[in-house]
Amino acid sequence: MSIGTLYIISAPSGAGKTSLVKALLDKLADVTVSVSHTTRAARPGEQDGVDYHFVTREEFERLVADGEFLEHAQVFDNYYGTRRATVLEKLDSGADVILEIDWQGARQVYRAFPEAVRVFILPPSREALRERLTGRGQDSEEVINRRMADAVSEMSHYDEFDYLIFNDDFATALEELIALFRSRRLRSEAQKQRYASELRGLLEPAG
Repeated sequence: MSIGTLYIISAPSGAGKTSLVKALLDKLADVTVSVSHTTRAARPGEQDGVDYHFVTREEFERLVADGEFLEHAQVFDNYYGTRRATVLEKLDSGADVILEIDWQGARQVYRAFPEAVRVFILPPSREALRERLTGRGQDSEEVINRRMADAVSEMSHYDEFDYLIFNDDFATALEELIALFRSRRLRSEAQKQRYASELRGLLEPAG
């Protein structure tokens, strides 16, 4: 059994998931975000192996055929996937691994990896979500309305997750997310592996 925990973190656009995960990485050691494979071209400034693993469609299809992915999906004309071996390697090293994926990807991962902990980030209200999406100042009203509709559809799957965090106050939401990670690290199965020698020392016969 791996010491690390696999976390699936999902949220609608505008809920603050990316900011929370980034802040979590700054606060806790031994946490990593899985780097996905994709067939899309790298954008300016993106690095292979850091932002994504950029592969050809032929390579991606080979990985799918070989059962290499925990989850994969097509988004418009491109494919994205999470490679199983990479995740397991990090978990076995003792790190906690985060997958930032949508509810459909979460279903795929949970079927293949039922030990995963599923976390859903929610905004406090629709009004707050619209304000956050509008506050970016980059999109038309039509685009905002479409993103709101997509967000409502995404949020309707909240009950498929184990934990819900409402991101009303960022500091509070971050504290809750950190508390979840810390409490999971104290579970008996992980601690028995982490402190095997200490437990032997405590329980060995006296004399």
